[in-house]
Amino acid sequence: MIYLSSFKLSEREVKNPNIYPYNVFRGKYIDPFVFSPITVLYGNNGSGKSTLLNIIANKLGLQGKEYATSNTFGNVDYCGAFSEECSYSLGEDEAGRTLRKIPADSRYIKSEDILYDIKKIQQRQVLSDGMIYDYVQNGMTYQEAKEFLKSKEGSKQQGYIEFGQEKYSNGETSLQYFNDYLIPDALYLLDEPEVSLSPANQVSLAEELNKMARLLGCQFIIATHSPFMLGTLSAKIYNLDTVDYDVCKWSELENVRYFYDFFKQHEDEFI
Repeated sequence: MIYLSSFKLSEREVKNPNIYPYNVFRGKYIDPFVFSPITVLYGNNGSGKSTLLNIIANKLGLQGKEYATSNTFGNVDYCGAFSEECSYSLGEDEAGRTLRKIPADSRYIKSEDILYDIKKIQQRQVLSDGMIYDYVQNGMTYQEAKEFLKSKEGSKQQGYIEFGQEKYSNGETSLQYFNDYLIPDALYLLDEPEVSLSPANQVSLAEELNKMARLLGCQFIIATHSPFMLGTLSAKIYNLDTVDYDVCKWSELENVRYFYDFFKQHEDEFI
C-alpha cells in the first residue's frame, strides 16, 4: 500500500549558506521523491537522512515528529518555513481514488526513541520519564501523564514493563519495540531501525518489514546505511550522497562496497 506517493522539498534559496535546514540540501538537484511500499533513504553521516524524515513527519503531522530548532540567525522560523514550502501527494485506495489523509496510526520512529526504550531497563527514573514521554506522544498533556503514572493503574503498568523488559537484551528490546508499535495499515518513517540489532536480527527485522508491506497494508520510508538491511529489504533506494539523489541498487552503495572490499581482502581467513 502507498499512502504517501511523493514528496517535494523546498526549492527556495536563502542568502546565508549556513541556515538549517536549507543548507542540508543546498546544491542538490532534487526532483520529487516518489515512494514505493518500502523506500530507503541511504547516505553517510551528514547526508540529511534524518533531517528529511523529520521534515516529512512535520509536514504530515505524524506522531513522533520533532520540531527542529532553527538557529540563531534572527527571529525567522526557518524550519517551519522550509516545511511549509515542501509539498506532497497521497496515494490511491483500492478503487483508484486519491486518499484524503494519512492513517492516524502512522508514526515517525527515531533511533533515539529505540535507545530511550532500551535505557528504560537500566534506570527506574528513566523508565518513568519514558512512559510519560509515550503518554504525551499519544495525546495526554504532560501533567495528565504524570498524574496517571502516580495512579494505581499507572504503577501497575510500570511494574509490568519492568518485569517484562529486564529479561531482554538490548537487541531483543529493540525488536519488541517494533513489535509493539508497528501495526497494520499505516505509514512508518524509521530512522536507523538497526540500532542495537545484531546482523542476524537486522535481517529478521527487514524480512518482517517486507511482510508487513506486502501483506498488512504498511508503507515504510527508512533511513539506513546498514548493508544487512539494504540487502534484505525489497525497497527502492535513494542515494543521498549523490547530487541528484540517484535511485541505486544496494550493491552499488559505498557503505556496502566497503564491507565487500573489507571481507574480500580477508577472504583467506575464512577458508
